[in-house]
Amino acid sequence: MLMSWALFFTEYEPPHFLPTVEYQSHAWFVEHACHQAPCAVIGWYRNTDIIYLDEKFKGDESSYAAALVVHEMTHYLQHHSGKFDRRSCKDHLAREVEAYTVQNAYLVAAGSPALVFRQPAACPE
Repeated sequence: MLMSWALFFTEYEPPHFLPTVEYQSHAWFVEHACHQAPCAVIGWYRNTDIIYLDEKFKGDESSYAAALVVHEMTHYLQHHSGKFDRRSCKDHLAREVEAYTVQNAYLVAAGSPALVFRQPAACPE
């Protein structure tokens, strides 16, 4: 059902199959997503058809947890669209802006009083 929200708020084609969702410890995110640096990553899609979520969201039925999945589903759709260059900093930023926009649109539709704001970093010139 959450994939339908990502599709509703974007113009991507429906996927042929859904990604797998796996829950991991915060230590796993520090090791794999942040390369041992302290980080606040709680969801991650790394172009492998698996969405990783922090295990603290397992069984969480809040609109925030659902919006996190919608954000990562948006990355899944972006990846399969071929629209973005994975190696481009500008494309990375555009992907994040789109995913946060979709995440916030979902939160508004769900009636959540809290939105997620994140200012993407600038690309080196």
